[in-house]
Amino acid sequence: MVGVVFLFVLFFLINQSIFAAYKKEHAFLDLKKLNLLYLYHTLFFGVYLWYAYNNPSDSHRYYNDLINHEDSWWNLFGTDTTFINFLSYPFFKLGFNYEMLMFTFSWLGYLGFFYAYLFFREKIPVKIKVFRSVDLLTLILFFPNMHFWTASLGKGAPIFLGLMMFTYAIINPKSRIGMLILGSLIIFYIRPHVFMFVAVGAVLGFMSGKEKIAFWKKLLIYISMIGSLVLVQDEILAVIGLQGSENLIEDFQAASETRAEDLSDAGSGVDMSTYPLPLKLFTFWFRPLFIDAPNILGLITSFENLIYLLLFFKILKVDFIKFIKNSPSLVKMSLVIFLMSSFAMTFVMSNLGIIMRQKSMVMYFLFFVIYYYLAQKKYDKIIKLRKLRQQKKKEMEVAV
Repeated sequence: MVGVVFLFVLFFLINQSIFAAYKKEHAFLDLKKLNLLYLYHTLFFGVYLWYAYNNPSDSHRYYNDLINHEDSWWNLFGTDTTFINFLSYPFFKLGFNYEMLMFTFSWLGYLGFFYAYLFFREKIPVKIKVFRSVDLLTLILFFPNMHFWTASLGKGAPIFLGLMMFTYAIINPKSRIGMLILGSLIIFYIRPHVFMFVAVGAVLGFMSGKEKIAFWKKLLIYISMIGSLVLVQDEILAVIGLQGSENLIEDFQAASETRAEDLSDAGSGVDMSTYPLPLKLFTFWFRPLFIDAPNILGLITSFENLIYLLLFFKILKVDFIKFIKNSPSLVKMSLVIFLMSSFAMTFVMSNLGIIMRQKSMVMYFLFFVIYYYLAQKKYDKIIKLRKLRQQKKKEMEVAV
């Protein structure tokens, strides 16, 4: 554990350098909150490490793969699981043991939260309180389930970092093109199908956003994203074994049924095959909910899911449809990514443990939509009050 302590201090110092660099562009950076977030995330590294020593964990398999690997580093380069081994191998060769590799990936997960913070604060400067006195952004950043699944050696931490880097970079793609490309590559090489959701979401968001974007820019985004999907279609289809399929719809349905059956036998299965679509989505977004919690982790997650559900209720309003229609491209992009990912995963997820882990990738896109909606309502209310005050002031001046 001495190595972990060394890495904790090292990454803390690196964090301060990162904060200093971004402080020049973003004066809103709350260093106290970000450092507290680092300590909080480190706590979940400890929790997950304990969990991994007492329960089956993919992190052991990843580490054993490195021990047994005898070829060159480049032979590990590829998509899905092999890419995690590719990322891990240089640290392993430097002498990192299992705990040190776990902490290194945990730090990558923390950086994901840092870019999520930048994304939310840059686009939504309005502070929102929920449940009377709770700051919404703080609540979102400190959800325990999000930290648990991004604090270990595996896919969760780096893909969360890739997604948040992508969303932050696409706010200003011209000046953040390097980060945009890096984030896209991380997403694609870890989960090619998620890259498809992100690419389609970006295209639809920019095509339908309320901002006035030159046609050639929209066309460039469309060609770039769709072109990327065409080039990597085989890798995306290979995720579910559909490369070379002649009938994608039928083969997808068959593969989904098989995948769901396999997952339902994994220990905490729920038979979603007969569920109507709304119930499938509810299960993916908000379960487990206390009565179907498989273990102590499930009980903690149930409480968090209840908060998700209460936040979701805040957008179940008539004016939300109008808001989405007139919303900026980033809001529409986030909603498309969230819905597309949810629709796809509900057909293959039948295990509550897998659901708890997988949805951590996409829930932040829903949180962004909810946050923006509440901030827009608050902003509109402030503007309305200002106009009323100005009008009242003019009426008083006329009366005098």
